[in-house]
Amino acid sequence: PIDLSGMELSSLMAMADAAMEWLTTAFEAPFARAVVFGVHIGGHLFVEGLLLVVILFLLSQKSYKPPKRPLTKKEIDELCDEWVPESLIPPLPEGKQFKTPVLESAAGPHTVVEGKEIINFASANYLGLIGHPKILDSCTASLEKYGVGSCGPRGFYGTIDVHLDCEARIAKFLGTPDSILYSYGLSTMFSAIPAFSKKGDIIVVDEGVHWGIQNGLYLSRSTVVYFKHNDMESLQSTLEKVTQANKRAKKVRRYIVVEAVYQNSGQIAPLDEIIRLKEKYRFRVLLDESNSFGVFGSSGRGLTEHFRVPVDKIDIITAAMGHALATEGGFCTGSARVIDHQRLSSSGYVFSASLPPYLATAAITAIDILEEKPELIKRLKENVAVLWAGLSGIDGLSIVSDAQSPIVYLRLKKSTGSIKDDLLLLEDIADRALKEHGVLVVTSKRSFLDKCRLPVGIRLSVSAGHTESDLHKASEALKKASTAVLSGHN
Repeated sequence: PIDLSGMELSSLMAMADAAMEWLTTAFEAPFARAVVFGVHIGGHLFVEGLLLVVILFLLSQKSYKPPKRPLTKKEIDELCDEWVPESLIPPLPEGKQFKTPVLESAAGPHTVVEGKEIINFASANYLGLIGHPKILDSCTASLEKYGVGSCGPRGFYGTIDVHLDCEARIAKFLGTPDSILYSYGLSTMFSAIPAFSKKGDIIVVDEGVHWGIQNGLYLSRSTVVYFKHNDMESLQSTLEKVTQANKRAKKVRRYIVVEAVYQNSGQIAPLDEIIRLKEKYRFRVLLDESNSFGVFGSSGRGLTEHFRVPVDKIDIITAAMGHALATEGGFCTGSARVIDHQRLSSSGYVFSASLPPYLATAAITAIDILEEKPELIKRLKENVAVLWAGLSGIDGLSIVSDAQSPIVYLRLKKSTGSIKDDLLLLEDIADRALKEHGVLVVTSKRSFLDKCRLPVGIRLSVSAGHTESDLHKASEALKKASTAVLSGHN
């Protein structure tokens, strides 16, 4: 029998119905009626009978199947030649196609790009310790003693004595009971947040946090609620709503997650107000001090020293060591219970190869230098003030960062309304500053995964190693570049 698909059968029925209506109209005439065995048969019944005969006829026919014939070698080759595989990744949009400058020397206050010495405002070398002789000597001695890598995670023969020394040194410097090292700065946040916050827990977080924190939030699978960037009224309102709306709020873990100095704006978190709200609504606080450790406070102990907040008021403190300490890795510090929990439950600590020993040695030496030379912090603050004064009133751009922040952040005064177009303008300014004036700055380019809700901008990382001449040159370079690029835009 014929294999009729649903669509074919529907089409056939529609055609039959149309024919039936036409024939019925024709056969309903008085002369079309007949008498069979004393029964009056109208045209409508005749058409239905005819339709039934047609359907039975079609169903009784044999189906037709074309003969199966294997493809010849020539046909197979032609098909293979015509086949074009799809790209493994989507094509890169035009706005993302930027050429990244390649450094040919250490990322100090001055570095080399394409054979030319330039002034570096792209690297977060806040204290100017990259290439410091004492750090280089300590790294050399550590390499000779331990080699390059640790070749194992901390729990499986990857713990070296310098790891323990570095953890103890950080805890002593900050005045906390204990600390724990991670092999990569971002993995500190990736791991610390999911180690403490699980599915069903609540995290209230600033909408401007960097991607490392965002990824930690995602991995935790917790309920995440955002508040407006660095807005304490919004934070209080959010805490109030979360507390009232969640009937189980007293039975779940609740956290406030903020950055001490926001990487995406250069603004400083008002820690004293955050602590007040934390205690009022009974939340825990996780503070990322990556851009404040070694920078804020009279001795560089971070935002707690800057606001004179007791360090034990902060439940969990994290920081990357690739900024002020001029090394790599990260740490988390807090109570002994907080640290011990991570040694068993933090994925970045348990499963990653431990920090190379020479980097732990470099961190110890950097803290020693910071304690010996607190004037580095004073010099950094002076440099920030000079750059601020130089960039004030720049055409088309405005400073949105705090005056004490080591990150000076510039945004367009008049946005195009599109992040893509804004970024193209800012990237053009950065390119001109580098190519025409020898000043390296970066824009806040974000990956497709970055969900930061703040406008893009140009970020300058000030260093204690910059001279006054460097700062004036950077100001003039950005003024000229922005005028050239934005003259037609504004």
